[in-house]
Amino acid sequence: MTLEFTKMQGIGNDFIVADCLSATTLSVETLQQSAVRLCDRKFGIGSDGIILILPPNDNSDNDFTMRMFNPDGSEAEMCGNGIRCFARFVHAKGYTTKSAIRVETLAGVKILELVGEKSVKVDMGKPGLNRADLPMTGEPGTVIAQQIEVDGATVSITGVSMGNPHIVFFEGTVTENIINHLGPPLEVHPLFPRRTNVHAVEIIHRDEIKMLTWERGAGRTLACGTGACACAVAAHLNGYTGRSVLVHLAGGDLWIDWEQDGSVYMTGPAETVFTGTITL
Repeated sequence: MTLEFTKMQGIGNDFIVADCLSATTLSVETLQQSAVRLCDRKFGIGSDGIILILPPNDNSDNDFTMRMFNPDGSEAEMCGNGIRCFARFVHAKGYTTKSAIRVETLAGVKILELVGEKSVKVDMGKPGLNRADLPMTGEPGTVIAQQIEVDGATVSITGVSMGNPHIVFFEGTVTENIINHLGPPLEVHPLFPRRTNVHAVEIIHRDEIKMLTWERGAGRTLACGTGACACAVAAHLNGYTGRSVLVHLAGGDLWIDWEQDGSVYMTGPAETVFTGTITL
């Protein structure tokens, strides 16, 4: 069996894109089973995940469906950097000429708008701010600056769901040592039965932050789009920033707006790196 693929990246978050609208594409089940090998950077193509381009569900007004599998084979509800790559892919292929498209994900329908030659603006929807949204065990309510114990340290976390779970903690200066030390145990902390994405955030100004990410199922990555949204929301909830912030990630920058209507908008670039064929 062979797979024709497109390698894409959004601020350093890289993906294998499989065109499942084509009659020659392998099944969803086969692609999920192959995710570990395909994402391996030594023995496969190498990526932070596999994105599948699928048709919408029957009787739907939506344009496409997106599914995404992590390097460990688990399925993610959504991926912010990945969905921008998705938008650029379907336009480049001529599957749509719309400037705004509706894409079904496990985190709900997302509306994507192409901006210029490389950027995409995504309506990420409203953040989930309750424990049940993450999910996180404990009494119902929000999780803002809550102290938890992990690996001998006390960490003050804020929980935000962007359709997938995120916890955010703030540091005077974020470093690789901090995220690599706290990310792994926080991801699998017993408080989070489905695991969680972890972000360390440094406040630069009222409208500017820096973040480092440990992703659920992927480990240390250069960027996380849904995570950038969660970090912007968390920074505002803790009184550090306004509702619009420039987010610096290891792979590049995203602009995040948490509008008064409650929706979070993410704007950033996405581009094709190369195309190829691999035998499974």
